Formats: sequence, structure tokens, C-alpha cells
Amino acid sequence: MEKYITHSVNETEKLAAEFAKTIKGGDVIAFRGGLGMGKTAFTRGLLKGLKNPAFVSSPTFAIVNDYGGNPNVYHFDMYRIETLDDLESVGFFDYMSENSVLIIEWSENIDEYLPTNTIFIEIKRLGDNDRQISIYSATPQAQN
Repeated sequence: MEKYITHSVNETEKLAAEFAKTIKGGDVIAFRGGLGMGKTAFTRGLLKGLKNPAFVSSPTFAIVNDYGGNPNVYHFDMYRIETLDDLESVGFFDYMSENSVLIIEWSENIDEYLPTNTIFIEIKRLGDNDRQISIYSATPQAQN
């Protein structure tokens, strides 16, 4: 597990842009962290690092945003997903079959359906602008 401390949105985006150098098509990135932690800021930085000029916004109402690019990036919000039927209705498993990068907010709601090679990014608030960002690749239960 790698841990980082950022002190601003800009630092979070820069960390994510650097992390993006390790990302490839087929990767699944699952965020952990409550409202206002910086998940969307981290996603903005990831896209910058992937040289993807798309405008990043939280997919709260759309459930999934398609940012295009090479690799194609899909940004999911699983906050309202409660059942396997909900997950299937948004076509989640179809996106996984592509050579795309999936970025998932509220991934806790779909833990049992995430692939074993999922990259987890946990963001905790340390202060008004300070965040601890932990990046690990393992099942969430192994991190408890």
C-alpha cells in the first residue's frame, strides 16, 4: 500500500496525473471515501495524466460518464446501485469487457462484483484541504 498526503485540490490532481502513468486499458479503479473527499479531483488528474482533455464531472445523475480517449475512460457513480439487477441495468459488465479504464465512485456498493486486480484508492480527510490518499491493489477485505 502506498500512502500520500496532499494539501490542496491541485496537489491531489498532480498526484493523480503522476499515478496515471501506471494505468493501462483494462484497469479498474475503485474509490473509497465519503462526500467531498476529492474523488472527482483525483479523476480530473487521472485524465490529465492520460492526456485526455475531457471535462470531468461527477456522474451522480448519469451513473456513468464516457470520457473517450485512448484508452477509453468510463467514470461510474455506484451510490444508488443496490442490487445485481441495478448493476446489470447500467451495463456495467459490458464496460468491463472492453479494453477501457473504469473509475468507480462508491465502489463499496459493488465490492463482490469487482475484479480481483482492482486498484483501490482510499481518500481520508485530514483537515479542510488535507487528504491522505492510499493506493493499493488487493481485495478490500485484505486491507482490514
